[in-house]
Amino acid sequence: MIITVDFNSDEAIYLQLRNQIIFGIATEEIREGDSLPSVRQLAEDIGINMHTVNKAYAVLRNEGFLKLDRRYGAVIAFDIDKIRAMQDLKDSLRVMIAKAICKNISEEEAHSIIHEIYREFLG
Repeated sequence: MIITVDFNSDEAIYLQLRNQIIFGIATEEIREGDSLPSVRQLAEDIGINMHTVNKAYAVLRNEGFLKLDRRYGAVIAFDIDKIRAMQDLKDSLRVMIAKAICKNISEEEAHSIIHEIYREFLG
């Protein structure tokens, strides 16, 4: 998986990195048990600060996508249970749906967008 960052984006670099890794997991470019590059190596490859990579890895660990192991480094490991993941999704969608309603996006249009996004990941 090739990871790139947009240095001109308003989105923080650690979040760009986090999101790309999550997209890689969702598209199965990265699978459970796969090791990610070391913090030092990824920072060097992308041309960013090690602390930025470390922060992205820490967020992924806290969200249940990574296990940090002294022997193997950052390893993809899912430890969030489905109920918690569904609640997190519901919490995130609540604000997004409120914004959509304010912009006159119908429920059917929102369902269509969600379906489209699922198809992007699942093929």
